[in-house]
Amino acid sequence: MTALTRFRLAAYVRSHRAFQPLVGLLAVLAILYASRVPKGSELGALADSAGILLPVLAWAARGLLDNEPDEQRAIALSARGTRELYAGLAAAALFNTALVVIALVWPLLVGFEERPSVPVILTGVLLHLLAVLAGTALGALTSRPVMPSPAVSTTVLIGGYMATLALSTSRASWLSVPVMDWMRAAHHDELFARLPALLAPSLLWPVLGLAAYAWLRRTRP
Repeated sequence: MTALTRFRLAAYVRSHRAFQPLVGLLAVLAILYASRVPKGSELGALADSAGILLPVLAWAARGLLDNEPDEQRAIALSARGTRELYAGLAAAALFNTALVVIALVWPLLVGFEERPSVPVILTGVLLHLLAVLAGTALGALTSRPVMPSPAVSTTVLIGGYMATLALSTSRASWLSVPVMDWMRAAHHDELFARLPALLAPSLLWPVLGLAAYAWLRRTRP
């Protein structure tokens, strides 16, 4: 599976499609950190980054999973079985992790007036990893093996993110990844206290999404 994961990553980069979400990432970071974040506001900025980058990560995951021709995917599925599915998800998650590394290093170099504390940095890392998980799940569910129509796929990807934001602002935020709760809690200095409660839905829904993708792929190779 490791070789297949490397192959999927290399093919995505060679196709130049990988540069599309990268450009989107850099655009978001340029806007978020157009002016340096003042001392004491670093966690809020990192939470905003994790939440706003979620559709970029979904876009990247979908692009990687769509990059493989249908015939090649069928051959890999016949030869490797379910390892083909897991290799694709692993490649998407690894690529998204590389994107969030850029998103975390950028503010440390040019985005903050002062270097934040270690707990703030680690919490920012955790939020971005949760965004990787959620973005990979959303991207997988809107990829071509599940949604062959590009129009439907794009609509569901954008609509899924908008629905996540809408649910996050309601009392039913537990029904989705609580992206807005991340941001709100971080800006009100409540994130450290609320983090254990926010972790449950932040992990539950992406895991269910990935499980749904695996189940759908059983009938949609």
